[in-house]
Amino acid sequence: MERVTGIGGVFFKADDPARLRAWYRENLGIEGEDWGAFFQWRDDPRFATGGTAWAPFPRDTTYFSPSQASLMINFRVGDLDAMLEQLRTRGATVDEKIQVEPNGRFGWGMDPEGNRFELWEPSEGY
Repeated sequence: MERVTGIGGVFFKADDPARLRAWYRENLGIEGEDWGAFFQWRDDPRFATGGTAWAPFPRDTTYFSPSQASLMINFRVGDLDAMLEQLRTRGATVDEKIQVEPNGRFGWGMDPEGNRFELWEPSEGY
């Protein structure tokens, strides 16, 4: 059975993402880029390092669509294709699209309550 290996990111809608990123930088010390921040971590010295993205999105983003939720979690997976197939065979709503980026491969699905989630098979080094 395929399993999630960690949280790859937390994405949420904000009325003014730039202002909110500045607030988090000034009040919590979260330094980042124009899109958000990436936290490097190492939870167990026997395993490779990893990271988690944190990013406020504009309130009117369609990136979470068709979900109307204001939050989307990105889950790290070891084998994106196997995870997507497992979800399909269990009747979950899964996007057909797979996006390939330098930091890995991405796929999406919806839980039974209409919350969109993102699955990320990281490239080596992420």
